[in-house]
Amino acid sequence: MEKEILSTDAAPPAIGPYSQAVIAGDFIFTAGQLGIDPQSGELAAGIEAQTRQALTNLSAVLEAAGSSLDRVVKATVFLAHMEDFMAMNTVYAEFFPLQPPARSTVVVGQFPRGALVEIEVIALRA
Repeated sequence: MEKEILSTDAAPPAIGPYSQAVIAGDFIFTAGQLGIDPQSGELAAGIEAQTRQALTNLSAVLEAAGSSLDRVVKATVFLAHMEDFMAMNTVYAEFFPLQPPARSTVVVGQFPRGALVEIEVIALRA
């Protein structure tokens, strides 16, 4: 099985030695996305806005791979603070209203740039 590296300008560029996503067989594995606006490079303010931007970034990466959030089978959410869980969850539910994927949520502490949330997904190719 070959792997294909995916990159799109519609999401923030990788800031280290990793890829925005890797396609392997029928699956797309994304890197974690912070709530950074790809145009301005600025981090959104607050947990709701950062969650929304992170999921918008993931949607752009999946679309570049010919897939979508509807094809996500597993999501992992990393939070800086557990008290942000409910606010993150409310926004997350907007993006996965029907048949949400399996999900894990963990508190990790600190993120680059003081971010509050990072989200990664595994999706099926279209």
